[in-house]
Amino acid sequence: MTLSELRTKEVINVEDGRRLGKVMDIEFCVATSQVTALVVPADTSLLQTLRGEKCGMVIPWENICRIGDDVILISLPKACREREQ
Repeated sequence: MTLSELRTKEVINVEDGRRLGKVMDIEFCVATSQVTALVVPADTSLLQTLRGEKCGMVIPWENICRIGDDVILISLPKACREREQ
């Protein structure tokens, strides 16, 4: 699977059913050449939006439940989301 294929998939949190958006980027380990995380759009303030700043929420690979044809299902508990913001 390529990054361009991942970017077309919607990311959904199975904990609360919330849509997080489409994959913006990936993180990977240079030493092992393995993907370590996906990056999806994060909630931004009005000021950040006006400045054109792009903020991303990093989802560790361990939190990915399944990658399907159309969506990527993740399990991200509410406590983790609050801590990242």
